[in-house]
Amino acid sequence: MSSIVLVHPEIPGNTGAVGRTCVALDIELILIHPLGFVLSDARVKRSGLDYWQHVRLAEFSSWETFLADRAPRDDQLFLFEDDGERSFYEPDYPDDAYLVFGCETKGLPAAIRDAHKAREFFLPMRSQHIRSLNLANTVSAVAYQALRGSLST
Repeated sequence: MSSIVLVHPEIPGNTGAVGRTCVALDIELILIHPLGFVLSDARVKRSGLDYWQHVRLAEFSSWETFLADRAPRDDQLFLFEDDGERSFYEPDYPDDAYLVFGCETKGLPAAIRDAHKAREFFLPMRSQHIRSLNLANTVSAVAYQALRGSLST
């Protein structure tokens, strides 16, 4: 089963919206602490609507704790950054992929990126007038692309 991994998310509304996407696609949401908010924040629940109670949520105190507990294979990890090496359209995503996203203002920590440089991907954008997409929008686009082969019409 695929999972969305948010490393140090800062904006509760984005995390709530990502949780809603996870419920829609029946995938797990993993949060790596520290978070920029508390999960009981009304803004998380407002964005997740009444779906938040159905989010399959796992939390880890750090990236290292996540790695130790889940022990993901290298081919399971897909990191998304604006300056990633390859388009998110390129890989064949396994059913047990970890789709990893950094915080809204800083992206993924350098140590994580350095350790998994070959696993970085980006979302193509046509306009030169935008630096990045909203985290929740990016997660949705990536999740649907990663699961495209297993979603029925």
